[in-house]
Amino acid sequence: MTTPVIPDPQKVQKTVVKLQEVCQQFDALNFTLDELIAQVDAEIQNSPLTIYHLRKNREPQSA
Repeated sequence: MTTPVIPDPQKVQKTVVKLQEVCQQFDALNFTLDELIAQVDAEIQNSPLTIYHLRKNREPQSA
């Protein structure tokens, strides 16, 4: 049987801190992406082409 190796506590703590920093960076990136998606969505909704298509689809279809 192999004896498990216990990692150095300082090294473990450094790794934990680095992982926490990376998680915070990802959170900030996700927040920025959410804001950009909202801006693009607003631009699409206000686009003349989108407005045209929405109005056209609301009109009764002539047979």
